[in-house]
Amino acid sequence: MKLPVNPPVKPMLAKAVQGMPERDDLLFEPKWDGFRCIIFRDGDEVELGSRNEKPLTRYFPELIGPIKTQLPNKCVIDGELIVASDNHLNFEALQQRIHPAESRVNMLAEKTPATFMAFDALAIGANDLRAKPYSERRATLEQGLSGVKPPLYVTPTTADPDVAARWFVDFEGAGLDGLIAKPIDDPYVENKRTQLKVKHVRSADAVVAGYRWHKDGKGVGSLLLGLYNEEGKLQHVGVAASFTAKRRAELVDELEPLLEGGFDQHPWREWADAAAHANDGRMPGAQNRWSGKKDHSWVPLRIERVVEVKYGSTLNGRFREVTKVLRWRPDKEPIQCDFEQLDEPLPVGLNVILDLC
Repeated sequence: MKLPVNPPVKPMLAKAVQGMPERDDLLFEPKWDGFRCIIFRDGDEVELGSRNEKPLTRYFPELIGPIKTQLPNKCVIDGELIVASDNHLNFEALQQRIHPAESRVNMLAEKTPATFMAFDALAIGANDLRAKPYSERRATLEQGLSGVKPPLYVTPTTADPDVAARWFVDFEGAGLDGLIAKPIDDPYVENKRTQLKVKHVRSADAVVAGYRWHKDGKGVGSLLLGLYNEEGKLQHVGVAASFTAKRRAELVDELEPLLEGGFDQHPWREWADAAAHANDGRMPGAQNRWSGKKDHSWVPLRIERVVEVKYGSTLNGRFREVTKVLRWRPDKEPIQCDFEQLDEPLPVGLNVILDLC
């Protein structure tokens, strides 16, 4: 490729902020829940670059044709790969698109085709735009991609904080992750968190059903969390982590009284043998192709302790991200930790957002 900006490129990033930023130099856009992707096109050559600089091209063959027919002959476009089903973002289906078998890649390209949502231009034609302010890059993006049609889009933006606030609430129902706020005067700086992201943050009380050792073997690395479903069964919903070294050691002592008898009556005791369930990533001890050879063995605890955790969103009955512990809840019984407490967004069709593009 002979472009003003050649792969690999580490994309510009955003740092989390609490609440809507009160500034008058920002453009707001939806935060898409997908894979970050930078498209490099030089005539018939197309490469889809990822956040970790590894190419995604082979996994999304259905996008190559539209890119060649719709994007400028020479361009570098930053954006997000998403998959939708039932008029809603489907991150789990997107994850399944990364597969080593070509036959499966081709099958999934037809069954769950991807969409590319463009939101920045690093280069168009012979012009390297990275030093230009974001407002100019955005205008160039809109001009250069004015004729695109599905599966290619240009993400909507607004400078009106009231409109952005409505988007923040309404768009979550379609599976979006929050908002990105971009300073209009900023250049494109690779791998730097100079943009802002506003994500949905909530809390829930969850059962501490076990833990995993930290990778250094010197403390608790993560707590395994559960919630009771409508049938009264404790369902594994995710983990809490990000403890300091001191806190990891403290947790070993705090949880030690719950070890005795923890396995005998544990509702997940059949999962303790991870090897027996190596293909089921939903089970606490399981291996999967995302974790590779990472050790997922775990220590069962008696079902007695409740913890309040901070989370952003849920996906198919699980916390979408690793949660963070806020506090112990000795005033709560484990059976009180159910799915009804979760704050779920009102559903809205993805088409409502795509109509703005």
